[in-house]
Amino acid sequence: MRKERLTRGQAESRSENIANEILMYFRSQRRLSSEVSLSDSIDTDKDGNSLSLMDVISVDDDMLERLNSREICERLQKAVSICLNEREAEIICLRYGLRGAAPWTQREIAARCGISRSYVSRIEKKALKKLREMMSKEQLE
Repeated sequence: MRKERLTRGQAESRSENIANEILMYFRSQRRLSSEVSLSDSIDTDKDGNSLSLMDVISVDDDMLERLNSREICERLQKAVSICLNEREAEIICLRYGLRGAAPWTQREIAARCGISRSYVSRIEKKALKKLREMMSKEQLE
């Protein structure tokens, strides 16, 4: 049996196809309104073995990690927009790649903003302190 590696897009496409097949099955059986068990047989595989919903539906660990990372990133971006001024927000976003770009060095940021690297460092330190304080307040609430 040949194993092939799937790209993320291919895996998502296949997942969508499987989900659509499952929905089509339910619609054809008119069982959408009744209870469904994860152990219900929905089809058979190539060898004639029964396939259940549990066999078909799965969540890989990487997906859970990506969702958690995305949630943390969204919370951080919200905190940046709420508690930092425009310059601090720009420096933090560039420095840590918060807007999807690669992180910049302090020297690169200094050149872009027309300020010294040490000033970028001071602004970054001050902004991180503000973010830490805000995030810790959120956790206490």
